[in-house]
Amino acid sequence: MGKLEGKVAVITGGTAGIGLATAQRFVAEGAQVFITGRRQSELDKAVKQIGKNVTGVQGDVANLADLDRLYAAVKQKAGHIDVVFANAGTAENAALGTITEEHFDKIFNSNVKGLLFTVQKALPLLVDGSSIILNASVVASKGFPAFSVYSATKAAVRSFARTWTTDLKDRKIRVNVISPGPIETPLFNSLGKNAEETKQIKAGVIAGVPLGRMGEADEIAKAAVFLASDDSSFVAGTELFVDGGVAQV
Repeated sequence: MGKLEGKVAVITGGTAGIGLATAQRFVAEGAQVFITGRRQSELDKAVKQIGKNVTGVQGDVANLADLDRLYAAVKQKAGHIDVVFANAGTAENAALGTITEEHFDKIFNSNVKGLLFTVQKALPLLVDGSSIILNASVVASKGFPAFSVYSATKAAVRSFARTWTTDLKDRKIRVNVISPGPIETPLFNSLGKNAEETKQIKAGVIAGVPLGRMGEADEIAKAAVFLASDDSSFVAGTELFVDGGVAQV
């Protein structure tokens, strides 16, 4: 029997990278999974790749009407939720002095507003004793240049886990954060303006990782299974770094 046998899980941003890897892991552990993605074609591809016990619902977490459609679909098909992995987000770099209002709004709308309402709108369907997992980043703890807005959004995510743990304690709902280090994902590989710049960024990042390599999306997924399952039944309000030591040494 899998660690998530019979559980219903919602994973936002489930079409690629960490979200897709986590959806695959959750299904392998016995969960019924709902994933979201902004592009229908990518969503259809992910559903096909996962193969079973998965439903794709197109939408953008920054659009509250899309979240309403997501949870209406979950309610109709499953009736309740045991696990929410608020994973969807975006990243862009902009040095102080070049930050635009558009850049600020885009990052905060996705990473903070979208995440907040992903969780809040799930509450009526979440069973008591369920698990909420928030995807943050080592950037909330480190001072990487040109990532001030992105880093601020992830610091907000870390703070949410603390306050929501107390908000939801009477329902025994556990709220925890995963903070990945540099992970091989399409999002990471889009940070450079071209392939050469991305290569340089990656080399610089790896130089700062004590384990000497990029992480894999499945390594984050394994941590998410732990936080979603009863293995972490006494873990609440914490930040689990899966970062090769970047923020630890």
